[in-house]
Amino acid sequence: MTASYLLGIGSNIDPDRNIPLIIAALLLEFPVVNLSRVVRIPPVGMNSKQCFLNVVVSVETALTASALKKKCNAIEEALGRDREDGARKTKDRTADIDILLPFCRETVASLIPSEITAEYFLYPLMAELFAFLGHKSAPEILQAGVSLHASGSTFGETATTIYRDADTCYERIVE
Repeated sequence: MTASYLLGIGSNIDPDRNIPLIIAALLLEFPVVNLSRVVRIPPVGMNSKQCFLNVVVSVETALTASALKKKCNAIEEALGRDREDGARKTKDRTADIDILLPFCRETVASLIPSEITAEYFLYPLMAELFAFLGHKSAPEILQAGVSLHASGSTFGETATTIYRDADTCYERIVE
């Protein structure tokens, strides 16, 4: 049985390079990745001058939440994150992938961002993604998205779905 998961993704060390690498790594694991727009956000809860790029994605998988977390941690580590560092939550990072929520597509309309996470900067991105998935109205005000490139595809300015084409290893984007 498959489940949908909502993931919060961020990077503030070379984020224009690392966010596309994170998305490419997710596409190796999941044939479809739905993304909100990508936004630049000042760091919250840490002493840093480097802004983050953040995006919220949904993936569908038969993996358990703990198996998905292991895959997300492996992606973080492959991009240089030290998961053993006790201060890792307050340090600059190449990759941060958090499982925000397992959800059922039929219940998306009842999801409220503030009940999912305390990370308020993700609320507009979650609202946009829920609307994109066809279950809520789109938020009225969102900051401009950041255009990024991965594997010949452009994403980030608006909510998007990227499909992995298993026959050619190229991705197709549907907006």
